[in-house]
Amino acid sequence: MVEGNTTIFLKGDNEKWSLSGMTALVTGGARSIGHAIVEELVGLGASVHTCDRDEIELNESLRRWKALGLPVTVSVCDVTSRAERERLMKRVSASFDGKLDILVNNVGTAVIRPAEDISAEEYSLMMATNLESGFHLSQLAYPLMRQSGKGNIVFISSAASVVAMPSVCVYASTKGALNQIAKNLAFEWAKDNIRVNCVAPGFVETSLSKQTVDDEYRTGIIGKTPLHRAGKTEEISSAVAFLCMPAASYISG
Repeated sequence: MVEGNTTIFLKGDNEKWSLSGMTALVTGGARSIGHAIVEELVGLGASVHTCDRDEIELNESLRRWKALGLPVTVSVCDVTSRAERERLMKRVSASFDGKLDILVNNVGTAVIRPAEDISAEEYSLMMATNLESGFHLSQLAYPLMRQSGKGNIVFISSAASVVAMPSVCVYASTKGALNQIAKNLAFEWAKDNIRVNCVAPGFVETSLSKQTVDDEYRTGIIGKTPLHRAGKTEEISSAVAFLCMPAASYISG
């Protein structure tokens, strides 16, 4: 609050910009955007459980978090497996006394190739990783959020979900579907005080982008970006954290 030339911090202002006491599940937290989201949420006061299918990278991250005294627990999980998703949520429920405040559906994969060259296996992989996992985990998180009395779900979508880009037909379709799932869940679950949103980044420098995008493609995409640079993982994690805060309580869908 500003009165005249004096800034007055009212009681409760700090709580608006804090995640203190909240619990969170972040998928794909061993590297890149997911890793940044874990550390962002913890830095704002949340206790976080994260999962990844890469056990080596996950354990390396856990050692670092433990050394820093951060309240992070982990599970090895392949989110393309329905059974593993169910086991993951059972562990989250046990860790957080049957409650969950935040779910960040971050896991994603991409095959950058002309549509006519995408194989059936690649199509199924992107659908299971990007789309099916996020929807199912949201279903599994729903009763835990109802028990908590509130909830925030954030999907990591993509700018490719709203504009056409070369060689990302199936990937973009999965992300576009996430946008629509978020809108509908926001509508359906508003009665339970659960907010649902998407963050749709442009090109971000990640371990996945280094594996799937060559220099020519990268230069072309960045050239069409107003800031003329790639995004940073911490710039995405900041947006995610904001959407989970009480300060964003009227943002949903």
